[in-house]
Amino acid sequence: MSLREKIESDYKNALKSKKKNKISTYRLVLSGIKDLDISNRSGPNKKETDDDEIKKLLKKMVKQRTESIEVYKKGNRIDLLEIEEGEVAILSEYLPKQLNDQETKKICEDLIQKLGSSSIKDMGKIMGELKKNYADTLDFSKTGAILKDILKK
Repeated sequence: MSLREKIESDYKNALKSKKKNKISTYRLVLSGIKDLDISNRSGPNKKETDDDEIKKLLKKMVKQRTESIEVYKKGNRIDLLEIEEGEVAILSEYLPKQLNDQETKKICEDLIQKLGSSSIKDMGKIMGELKKNYADTLDFSKTGAILKDILKK
């Protein structure tokens, strides 16, 4: 079952169970997928929207909500904070599990040793290798900071 089919199925189940917060989140996701379909149909490179593109969309949506969560925490808006956290939980179900900081640090250290890197100048090469091998499982906003910390030592 493709990612699109799974989301559509879960949307139908949410409609049947009348869970308003899930219904609105799924509608946002399906709307984003339709926008991807439209942009993929137009232009010289016509193609079908695949699971990788949907994952990128979901990651973008999670990132937007995470930023909103921080703003709501600062503004002490608990009502809006809970809505955003619920949406993040729903969206995250469709993404591969992200590695935690310790696992990320271990992967970075192993790769630095493997490549023989020693300075911050090698960071681009290391990040390229990480993106090639761990694109779905690493949070690259955190990975950059972890790499800088390791390479400074």
